[in-house]
Order: sequence, then C-alpha cells, then structure tokens
Amino acid sequence: MLLQDKVAVIYGGGGHVGGAVARAFCREGAVVHLAGRTAAPLEKVAAGLPAGRAHVAVVDALDEAAVGAHADAVAARSGRLDISVNVIGDQDVQGIPMVEMDVEDYLRPIQVALRAKYLTSRAAARHMARQGSGVIIFLGGTFDWTVAKRFSVGGMGVTFDAVESLRRQLAAELGPKGIRAVTLTTGGLPETIPGGYGGRDALVDWLTGQTLTGRTATLDDVGEVAAFAASDRARTITGAAVNVSAGARID
Repeated sequence: MLLQDKVAVIYGGGGHVGGAVARAFCREGAVVHLAGRTAAPLEKVAAGLPAGRAHVAVVDALDEAAVGAHADAVAARSGRLDISVNVIGDQDVQGIPMVEMDVEDYLRPIQVALRAKYLTSRAAARHMARQGSGVIIFLGGTFDWTVAKRFSVGGMGVTFDAVESLRRQLAAELGPKGIRAVTLTTGGLPETIPGGYGGRDALVDWLTGQTLTGRTATLDDVGEVAAFAASDRARTITGAAVNVSAGARID
C-alpha cells in the first residue's frame, strides 16, 4: 500500500474532491482526519470509509486558532502528521461579468484560498518539520484565460495564480526540512459543477472538448493521483503542479 499507516488531514473532507481523496488514501492504508465547517457531510464521507480509519472534526480552515488546535490534536493523538490536503471551496462567485461584480465578491476567493491554505499548511508544517517529513497538497493549476472569453469566472483565475505562488514558496522554504508541496491541476471537474449553474451543459462540453483524450478527469482520478503524490514513491516531486487534466493543460 502506498500510504500504509500515514496520517492525513483533509480540509474540505466532506466535499466531492475531499471525499474522493479520503477514499483513495484509505484504500492505500492511511488514517484520515476529515475536517470541515459542517459535521453532516464529513460524517457521510466517514461512514463510507473503513472502520477506525477515519476521524471527523468540525474545523473552519479560516480560523487560525481552530486550525492550529486541530493539527496539534491530530499530531498528539497519532504521534505524527504526514499529509495535509486542503480542498475547501474558495467561495468564488461566477456567472457575472467582472466589471459588474462587487469588489468583495471578486476578491473573496483570493482571500479565502490564501488564508485557508496558508493557515493549514503552517499548522501542519510545524509538526512535519519536527519529524523531518511531510507532504502538503492543494488543488491549483495555471488558469486558461481563454475560458474567461466565454464564461464569467470572477476571481478564480487570480486565485489559481496566487495558490501556485504559495505552493512554490512552501516548497522552497520547507524542502530543507523534508517537506514537499504539490498542487494538482485538473482542467475542471464536471462532477463538481452544480446542476443549477447557468450554462452548465455548455461548460461541461467545453471542458471535455479541451482535453486530448475526449474525457475529463474524474473525482476518482484526482483521488488516485493525490494518493501517489502523497506517497514516498513521489518523494522527488515537490514545487510542482501535477497535471491531471487529460491534456487540457499542456505543460
């Protein structure tokens, strides 16, 4: 197993992506700590995981004290903290032309993404540094600005760019302590687009058409790649955006 007895915290563990990552991690032998703002979706994901391999905690990833206390509790309980995954929603507003948006709506995903990812990374890294190893994983990627010509995406593109910059800095500063930082680039996951989103069908068709394989990445695809990226077999991969886009993003 790739992650036998590794200890992982998954922020946004009750969501689509967080649940997929949790399932893949457990299949590979990890113990997962699912964290999020609402108990019910976390408990639903945990119920589908092997008994004793999943723990649930209500944690707001934007709350500095709560994030730190939870990471400390996980490390105290398990004796280590090996993997930190942050896939919380960025609270972005889309479907409105940027020149018609309120500034608060445009800036919110940038602020949410950076605060949450910084706080969760910092909390985990303090424990990882003491043990001399660890992996930090986000969803990220280089934004394809041609999307903005057809779809109103708000602050999402700037958010992606900021997250990738954070990934580079984490990798550079934490690498000497044995800690890796990786982002996963998906090119878009149709399974995560709400059914009520205006123009959903057109967006899904467009995302699929951008791939080289004729199919987009699935949630299961993301979970499996995340498990590999978190494992010791990927020990030479850091500071990198791992491309899971089926060719929609060509490096």
